[in-house]
Amino acid sequence: MQRIGKSAGGLEGQPYALAAAFFLVCALALAFPWLSGRVTIPWDAKAHVFPQFAFLAHALHSGQSPFWTPNVFAGMPQIADPQSLIFSPFFLLAAALVPEPSFALADSIIFAMLAMGGLALIAYFRDRGWTAAGGLLTALAFAFGGSAAWRIQHVGQIMSLAWLPVTLWLLARALDRRSALYGAMAGAVAALLVLGRDQVAFLSVLMLSAYALYRVATDDSPKLDAVAPLAWGALVGMTIIAVPLALTLDLAAHSNRPEIDLDGAFKGSLPPGSFFTLISANMFGTDGPLKAFWGPPVGERDLFLARNMTDLYMGELTLVVLVAAMGRRFFASKEIRFFAVAAVLFGLYAVGRHTPAYALFHRLPGVDLWRRPADATFLLGATLAILSGYGFNLIERGDVAPRASWAIGAVAALFAAATLVAAVKGHLVQASWRLAISAAFAALAVALVLATRDRLLRGPYLLAAVAALMSADLAIGNEPNESTASPPEQFDALRIDGKDPVIAYLRGKLKETAAPDRRDRVELAAIDVHWPNASLVHGLDHDLGDNPIRLRLFEDVTGAGDHLALPEQREFSKLYPAYRSVLSDMLGLRFIATGVPIEEIDENYKTGDFVELTRIGKVRIYENPRAMPRVLLVTCAMHVDFAAMIKSGEWPEADYRETVLLETPPICHTRKDAPPATAKIISYENDRVRVEVSAPPGGGWLVLNDVWHPWWGARVDGEDAPILRANVLFRAVAVPEGRHEVRFDFQPLRGLLAKLPQR
Repeated sequence: MQRIGKSAGGLEGQPYALAAAFFLVCALALAFPWLSGRVTIPWDAKAHVFPQFAFLAHALHSGQSPFWTPNVFAGMPQIADPQSLIFSPFFLLAAALVPEPSFALADSIIFAMLAMGGLALIAYFRDRGWTAAGGLLTALAFAFGGSAAWRIQHVGQIMSLAWLPVTLWLLARALDRRSALYGAMAGAVAALLVLGRDQVAFLSVLMLSAYALYRVATDDSPKLDAVAPLAWGALVGMTIIAVPLALTLDLAAHSNRPEIDLDGAFKGSLPPGSFFTLISANMFGTDGPLKAFWGPPVGERDLFLARNMTDLYMGELTLVVLVAAMGRRFFASKEIRFFAVAAVLFGLYAVGRHTPAYALFHRLPGVDLWRRPADATFLLGATLAILSGYGFNLIERGDVAPRASWAIGAVAALFAAATLVAAVKGHLVQASWRLAISAAFAALAVALVLATRDRLLRGPYLLAAVAALMSADLAIGNEPNESTASPPEQFDALRIDGKDPVIAYLRGKLKETAAPDRRDRVELAAIDVHWPNASLVHGLDHDLGDNPIRLRLFEDVTGAGDHLALPEQREFSKLYPAYRSVLSDMLGLRFIATGVPIEEIDENYKTGDFVELTRIGKVRIYENPRAMPRVLLVTCAMHVDFAAMIKSGEWPEADYRETVLLETPPICHTRKDAPPATAKIISYENDRVRVEVSAPPGGGWLVLNDVWHPWWGARVDGEDAPILRANVLFRAVAVPEGRHEVRFDFQPLRGLLAKLPQR
């Protein structure tokens, strides 16, 4: 194994710093449409990530905890939710510094993390003694090619991908030097990777673990010397991830997230035809109108992939080098043999049902947690980038001298195959222009490879040529499109200072209905993809939201789905069969904004169930005048079986402003001459609620119509009091006669520790 700083094959003084500078300039140029604010990353980046970012910033700058939010699904434990950004250092730091995040800031963080990964790969190439130009090629292909470009809206997976090269670099250094310090650093960064808690993180950890074992088995150094760096890495990493991971696992145990069976996973398989996009990014029309798209998965049944998920384009130079450099000399490197095998395995994993391999992968522990084998394309892109950069390194060093006839012929054969596919499918005319553009860049790539072989370009000139060709190619092939870039004005509802009239109207109505015992909820249904989590930005309490992870109790009781962008995505349940129901009243659901007439969402809706207040554009806003207060002091308790109620959908006949349903023995303290029972909210924060109550003789129960969760604790006048699950979904605390202050506190660590075995 070559040591750090050693020159490569006689090419003295490799300009790694200049390569890094070229990379950063190219990164700024390629990211400029987003950094300038002209466009912004859409879809999940706005539906999921930006609202979480805004909530995190608002919580920190208002002195509140971001560990729980009341703004979606009647309450969610943010500290355990992988999408909350609490354990994402870049977003957390930005949220701590900027009270009102912008779209451009959020996009900048995503590109900055990809740039971090690219710089780590250049450092990795330096440590291996591979050439700076090869490192530059790898960095650009990694950060702006493949799924990193076409799926940039999947921010969680992008962040996990960005930590991978940093961990690889530090891990390789730890094993090169048998350094406990670098081992500890690798463990710390690996922990940040693990805390992504997504399939890209899962597959990255598998690859890094295999890399460590492979290095120990194949390195010439004594095996025992590797114990210290690996042990320190494991210790530091486990220390960082222990609590967050335990919280997430506990949330998973109480969430709707099931194990994914093999048939379910098969629906997220990558069609093999997608590999043609390595030749030409847009031969299928991926970046054009949806109706003109003709590539995979079109024509395949039971595949649920957006078209951008099938695009793998990494630049023609990346492809040409792989074709030109592969051979016996290429695979002589033990390190490269590892990445070549990894690339093959990730490719087999990604195509899912199309080979027998995935059925074997699915038996590995943890694989059944993930629903989309095609996510492996992130790792496939990373490994192909490394292989291509290494191949360019061999050509530059003169260890591989590809023949012009072979390079030209092989590339021509690939384009001939792509042209044949387009002709057979009847889309030759549509694909011809895109294929011609790709062929032009491929010709330039072949010319650059041959010029590098003949030493016609060296040093800074070679770096400039690689940077120029890759940047121009990726800027055109992976240009901003409807999957990766949209006008910022489209998401005005997510701006805290925006002018969206629906948000302004709802905020005004909530002020009108505010009262000491009230904190009314809203619903934002079937308006647009980015609307369900707008409540996180504006501090509205939404009864639903957008999240693939929901508390199982909440889903069982309400029927809540993971999204609310379309009318059919608004689901009901036996206990919540229609908008006009006991449960909507208990939730305090006061205002419903819908992008279609409410009858198109709720087939049981009857005229007069709610009051239609106004129409703003396509949005209709309704009021439920029966919505109950957030807090009530009731004096009667009725014993019920909650599981039986969920199964039957039957609510007992009762006045729920005076009666609470509990799974404890029934009791009633009502007296005709008793003073009225009252409850008033003193303060309501994300993780803390204080309520002043006045209970009549015999006492009663304070009902807080927020979702019940075991990590909440309560105190009555400073003394611990149990929180009872009430009315199937909510919280209640028994209070004695008289005036009292009841305080609810979100205590996740205490809740987690309470589950440990007691001696």
